[in-house]
Amino acid sequence: MSEAPRASIVIPAYNEGEDIVPGLDRIFEAVKLDAEVLVVVDAPTDSTVPVVSAYASAGRPNLKVLINDYGRGPAYAIRYGIDHATSDTVVVTMADGCDDPRQIDDLVRLVERGVVVAAASRYMPGGQQVGGPRFKSFLSRMAGITLHVFTNAGTRDATNSFKAYNAEFVRQVGIDSKDGFEIGLELTAKARRLRLPVAEIPTIWLDRAFGESNFKLAKWIPKYLRWYRFAFGRKLTLEELHALTDPTP
Repeated sequence: MSEAPRASIVIPAYNEGEDIVPGLDRIFEAVKLDAEVLVVVDAPTDSTVPVVSAYASAGRPNLKVLINDYGRGPAYAIRYGIDHATSDTVVVTMADGCDDPRQIDDLVRLVERGVVVAAASRYMPGGQQVGGPRFKSFLSRMAGITLHVFTNAGTRDATNSFKAYNAEFVRQVGIDSKDGFEIGLELTAKARRLRLPVAEIPTIWLDRAFGESNFKLAKWIPKYLRWYRFAFGRKLTLEELHALTDPTP
């Protein structure tokens, strides 16, 4: 039986087609740790599938396409990828090439040292966001900084999806998000309420140079607000956390 890789890199994708290739190139150039790369789409007809399959066939056996059957959208794709990862450490990064994969190895090592969430931060010293909608950037920055100041969340960029997670922590707390990319904020907020360690390293985020973003700001703001508010409060036990977040009666 083959040994599990040190990291599972989960990439949700939606009709990226050839646009995903530069991001994959940078990941395989930058990541030195043994890792599997899981590109997750919602349907076998997604234009990303043949491109990634051809890329894998050209000498990347650790690259796989997964067809998400949990439900449509990035939240379900990320959940599916995490659930099907084989490593103890899972890194979530985007298909648009905005994230800098040179941070992946360091994020993985932070989780291996004991943090449950390791964040790539645009808003700490040494980090930067280049381009992107100004209002979206303002909201993200204010959310991250205020959570850092008022809750000691462990990162100034809680809303960034580019994070590494301890897979056992994710299994224990579960993922409740069903829309958008708020999983990064959800898991950061849950770690904070459990008083589990969260850490960050700086990253430089560059707005995508091709294609269109699938981020729907107006639709997803209420989802982010839910987890923003949840980060405030006393320490919880795991049982109390589940009682507060489980939507079933």
